[in-house]
Amino acid sequence: MVLYKIIFCSTNIYFSLCSIDQIFASTMKVFKFGGASANTVERIQNIASIIKQYEGGQLMIIISAMGKTTNALEKVTEAFFDGKKDDALNLFEAIKQQHLTKAKYLMVTHYNECLAQLNDFFTEVEWLLHDNPVRSYDYYYDQIVCVGELLSTCIISHYLNEAGIENEWKDVRDIIRTDNNFRDANIDWERTKLVVDSWKITEQPSAIYITQGFVGCTDENESTTLGREGSDYTAAIFANLLNAESLTIWKDVEGVMNADPKEFADAQLISELSFDEVIEMAYYGAQVIHPKTIKPLQNKGIPLYVKCFLDPALPGTVIHKKHVKNLPPIIVVKQQQALVHLHSQDFSFVGEKPMAQLYEIFAQLKMRPNLIQTGAISVQLCLDDKSDKIEQLAAAAANVFDVQVEKNLLLLTIRHYTTELFEQLTNSKNIILTQQTKQTIQVLYSE
Repeated sequence: MVLYKIIFCSTNIYFSLCSIDQIFASTMKVFKFGGASANTVERIQNIASIIKQYEGGQLMIIISAMGKTTNALEKVTEAFFDGKKDDALNLFEAIKQQHLTKAKYLMVTHYNECLAQLNDFFTEVEWLLHDNPVRSYDYYYDQIVCVGELLSTCIISHYLNEAGIENEWKDVRDIIRTDNNFRDANIDWERTKLVVDSWKITEQPSAIYITQGFVGCTDENESTTLGREGSDYTAAIFANLLNAESLTIWKDVEGVMNADPKEFADAQLISELSFDEVIEMAYYGAQVIHPKTIKPLQNKGIPLYVKCFLDPALPGTVIHKKHVKNLPPIIVVKQQQALVHLHSQDFSFVGEKPMAQLYEIFAQLKMRPNLIQTGAISVQLCLDDKSDKIEQLAAAAANVFDVQVEKNLLLLTIRHYTTELFEQLTNSKNIILTQQTKQTIQVLYSE
């Protein structure tokens, strides 16, 4: 069967003939394993058993830092930036020993090869820690914290080879090019695509690649990160550029749940979701899929599967472009919220100019309100309570408004709510602010 493919290029339109097989030739699957799936020797061995089921095909595997390593590296960064060099080196030594211990348990024949590569990464950080900070905190954060993913993928790649699963390890810093907006870098899609295309991966019917999530690199070969929990986003970038058949994110839960099972004992699995619904869930704070993850998949219609690495036989959740009806109520509770009350200083209406100034402050501070409610002479903002950011916001807004800040609040969001569920979840709560649409209701409250 033949169809016409229209290619748009600049102001001209070109027509080319191509077969169905040519368009849909990619059999590449992209897998992403998070830190929880690699935080013990047994779980790393479990990764191998999952991958073994897919041998003989094309796999691009993205792996996060081992559980809690990113938090530990953040403490290293803080100590270094505060001038506590010895503390930083001691904290990093503990991280080194944890990874070396795992490598020793996992490998025999590949251990020395793995150790040599690990030592290169250790040295990369230790050289930096012996210096004095002269650049921004965000810059040093990225140079130090990125090593977590390098260590985990190094160990897992060598272990897979030891287990008879041939694979090729790649340094994602040689692939994903970004700007220098450290800690929240923006992808240079065009340059990254050129690197990915140069692999000619799709010409190899059987290949397994291991690389890192969360990390990129500038033109000056300085490491960057894509925002906390950015490994999901990395996986989506590769899925998009490789025209993958699918992306699977392996987690320690059955799939996407309608509520946090740690908070709600009756949380239930949602077997099917649309891209639009997942974007809404992420926007309201559901810790399921990184918000940036969906767009690269949506652009090419690549389905996303959320599966349980503890029991791969479970069906999990599929996320695709189709609209899904009859969803259960989806509950998100965000803790540690602050409500910033802004009141017009001269009792004039809060019009376009003060609101424009307010949004300019948000952009400068890289803040996004979780909820905004406006009145004639006032604005109320609900934000994550990050003390330094709240103080900077209050100081900047004080040039335009009278400012008051209320803390220790919680924000409840219910998508596809029912009156009964809303009343049940808000009973006896001290409700401060409510916002409601046909599909979604949000309540800010204190307990």
